[in-house]
Amino acid sequence: MNLLSRQGQPLPVGTWIMSASPLIAEAMGHAGFDWGVVDMEHTPLDMADLVHMLQAVAGTPLVPVVRVPWNDAVFIKRVLDAGASTLLVPFVQNAEEARAAVAATRYAPEGCRGMAGMSRASRFGTAPDYLRTANRQMGVIVQLETPQALEQLEAIAAVPGVDALFIGPADLSATMGHVGQLTHPEVLALTATAIKRAKAVGKPIGTVGGTPEVVQQYLAMGFDFVAIASDLGLLMRSAQAAVAAVRGLADGQGQGKTAVGGY
Repeated sequence: MNLLSRQGQPLPVGTWIMSASPLIAEAMGHAGFDWGVVDMEHTPLDMADLVHMLQAVAGTPLVPVVRVPWNDAVFIKRVLDAGASTLLVPFVQNAEEARAAVAATRYAPEGCRGMAGMSRASRFGTAPDYLRTANRQMGVIVQLETPQALEQLEAIAAVPGVDALFIGPADLSATMGHVGQLTHPEVLALTATAIKRAKAVGKPIGTVGGTPEVVQQYLAMGFDFVAIASDLGLLMRSAQAAVAAVRGLADGQGQGKTAVGGY
């Protein structure tokens, strides 16, 4: 992932794109984010929709990172043929699963990605020598979402082709018994240890926070790249704050509080 190697540049800041809307994705691409996760794990996006999302952000500065629904070679193959080149693979638990994720993004003999000469990824067969050069263009970020996965951090990070690690705070907190408490002290303590271990082996590590305040806390902990909320999260918080502010003016309270949780 090219954002992870920009020396001397501002820390890469991204967001989550969960709306499944090409128009909103395009707008987010012009909002100033360096990268954005086009999420296929928790959204209704299908393969045709993904193509539209990638087309929408292609004319913006935002680098798309596609989160596949699962570590599945067939699905990964189709996502790459659709034009994705950087993937976020969820729920990677050990080095073997990390190797499988990388192999799914590589043509033989380095991996098991099936070859197709006529795909959007190859610019419909017009990209010079695509089948020979594609392996070098792939980016793989693996998501560590349980204490068991974090125990295997060094082994996962050592897998050739794993470009970065990503901690999923929602699932991590849940598997630790703190459902919905993403910044519980025990979760933050385990996260801080994981950051130090990732830095010790020279592997970039990132995460996502629901608000700028939480993200600032993550930055202070030492994360290399971060995402702020999601398109839907930002939309709903702004909408709720606007409604609350107007109603507060009407009744003289001016509370302006919001109730949206998550990202």
